[in-house]
Amino acid sequence: MKLDFFQSTLNSLKGNIWLEGLFGLEKENIRVDQAGNLAQTPHPKIFGNKLKHPYITTDFSESQVEMITPPLSEIGQAIGFLETIHDIVSLELKDEYLWPQSIPPILPADQHIPIAQYDEDGKEAREYREFLAQKYGPKNQLFSGIHFNFSYSEKLLELLYRNANSQVSFDEFKDEVYLKTARQMLRLRWLYILMYGDSPVVDPSFELQCKMAPYPIENNVIALSIRNSCFGYQNFDDLFPDYSTITSYKSSINQMIKDEKIAAAKELYSPVRPKFIRNPDHISYLEFRFIDIDPLTKAGISDEALRFLHALALYGLLTDEPDDFGTEAQTEANRYHTGVAMYGLNVAPFLISENGKQYSIWTKAQTIIKGITDLFESLGIDDPKYHESLNQSMNLIENPRERKVYEVLKGIVKMGYIPFHIEKAKQYLDESRNKNYNFWGLEDLELSTQLLLREAVKRGVSFEILDQKENFVRFRKDGNTQYVKQATKTSLDNYSSILAMENKLVTKKILEEHQIRVPKGTEYTSADVAKADFLVHQGKPVVIKPNQTNFGLGITILKENVDEQTYQRAIEIAFEFDSTILIEEFISGKEFRFFVIGDEVVGILHRVPANVTGDGTKTIRELVELKNQDPLRGKGYRTPLEKIRLEEAEAMFLKQQVKDFDTIPASGEIVYLRENSNISTGGDSIDFTDDIPDSYKQIAVQATKALNVVITGLDMIIPEVSDEATVDNYAIIELNFNPAIHIHCHPFKGKNRRLNEKLMDALGY
Repeated sequence: MKLDFFQSTLNSLKGNIWLEGLFGLEKENIRVDQAGNLAQTPHPKIFGNKLKHPYITTDFSESQVEMITPPLSEIGQAIGFLETIHDIVSLELKDEYLWPQSIPPILPADQHIPIAQYDEDGKEAREYREFLAQKYGPKNQLFSGIHFNFSYSEKLLELLYRNANSQVSFDEFKDEVYLKTARQMLRLRWLYILMYGDSPVVDPSFELQCKMAPYPIENNVIALSIRNSCFGYQNFDDLFPDYSTITSYKSSINQMIKDEKIAAAKELYSPVRPKFIRNPDHISYLEFRFIDIDPLTKAGISDEALRFLHALALYGLLTDEPDDFGTEAQTEANRYHTGVAMYGLNVAPFLISENGKQYSIWTKAQTIIKGITDLFESLGIDDPKYHESLNQSMNLIENPRERKVYEVLKGIVKMGYIPFHIEKAKQYLDESRNKNYNFWGLEDLELSTQLLLREAVKRGVSFEILDQKENFVRFRKDGNTQYVKQATKTSLDNYSSILAMENKLVTKKILEEHQIRVPKGTEYTSADVAKADFLVHQGKPVVIKPNQTNFGLGITILKENVDEQTYQRAIEIAFEFDSTILIEEFISGKEFRFFVIGDEVVGILHRVPANVTGDGTKTIRELVELKNQDPLRGKGYRTPLEKIRLEEAEAMFLKQQVKDFDTIPASGEIVYLRENSNISTGGDSIDFTDDIPDSYKQIAVQATKALNVVITGLDMIIPEVSDEATVDNYAIIELNFNPAIHIHCHPFKGKNRRLNEKLMDALGY
């Protein structure tokens, strides 16, 4: 069946639906010591069984980490996921780095290259690696790279199927789509290598062999992509699978096995490989295997490069094929591939076609990229990131010395092959350390959820984001399935306990019944009644707050409470958030957040209210703007700290101090903009876990038991932390049913209490 997708769909299927699909990445990184030698240490134990870990395993060598993302619906998420795995692995290494290059580092003699080790259940994997070492040599196995796993969206394929009026089944139609894409990508892969090939030289200690020839080649070869050239890791023979049908494809590979050219299908090192995962008779996705690691990018691949590769696949699908892609055509495609890999550094390379005519590879590249751009315009594809990628691709062809490979070569010439890449590895490790809380590609999730997902990756717990906006995640491992919302809403707590924590009035009553001290106060369901009681509360320090609130919303603290207008406005603000409010006594002292899991207090923070320190020249507004420039401060609970606000609540609190936003504080004067100390309103978090006496921790655990709670953030006022708890020198303000963990993991001052680890423990992982 000949598929002419372009003609049949050009007028009927328009828009960004063409960009929909699933995208996954696999990256191999060699572990090296600080001098750039292949690491001799075992795979980090913290990642567990490498055969069962869905994200972190090994490739050929024990020193060759393989990182695997799940299939994701957006390219940016796939790259972000890969970068997050890279961060997690990097931070677990001891005096080692992840080598940021496809070409190996300093290698020892063959017998000292450690083959990946497995338990008894990995015997087959071990034996296969030993076979490869004996056949191809262990050094050749250490060429590393990135594999791009790609599938079209089911919706797109269904629409194509409908428009094609095909007489075959839907599964057979999908196979035709993927086979055509595979054939075209094998024809076109040279273009990606021309722009993004990036393995130009080898270390002097590495002996190059062209197609595993019995004699070594001089190792001063400089090429665009040595990994993709004849010097890279390839099969001994030129192998030509039959890509016409699934049956023919499998039969041709079986014949290779019978002819003893390969031992198994997985030994066929084709640059493009169909993958049969869900069904052995039908293609699940395509694996593109010709991607060099980009040493100038921590993840090893850039967004623009991967989007171009996706665009190239679409172009291949929607353009006519010049031939049946038999042996002769595959030989020509291989010649382009290896020719560009070897000579693509030249600014004007030529390749000879079958009829002997010479073509400028740059002119051919320009024609194809223009064809992709025109195709996208015809199909109504309007995605700025893809347009930017295509524009950059054309720029690289018109200005070839702007390709990244030249920056890599420049660094190697200046510093040396090993020092240049070690310097990059150190840089990426520093970046991993400095931002060790984000889950890249999923930064729009709350930071607490991001931290929990990072810990899931480390432990090999698979997860699926069921509702990204709501931070709702399903975790799975070894038959244990858990549903978690916003990191701390879990099945460990029953619904009635959550409702009791949510209702501050109910919380107070239950705690009082258990002889646990809470602030005295009065509840109001009428704003008029509350306002009329000004004389009752006049001159007393009070807290006016909604009965049900989170993140400090709607709360006003009046330490003097002498101005009736301010009192009445505070009541109005509280009623904006709930139909019931509380007016409670203000208890002096420092406020502490106790994070409790089960019978243990796992973290305590002193939350300092939003504040600035004067310098004698800047206004409060200017000081706030300056403090908010800290990269750790953001909005929406996606950073360790929140930006300080300059809103009505802050203005009211400053008014009580006879100040406003334009006041200039004296040098060294600390000005508080709020009384309540929520981190969500710009406060500072200071870890006190080791400084609070156990007597207060015992009270916190008693309070959680009174409400039958497993996970909570309990807020307690303590006047003097050096004193042991008594019946009246503390007060519990509230219990929070959805406490943030990121403030304990990344406090403004103090230790990381690793609550993401403790939560995963509690969930049974």
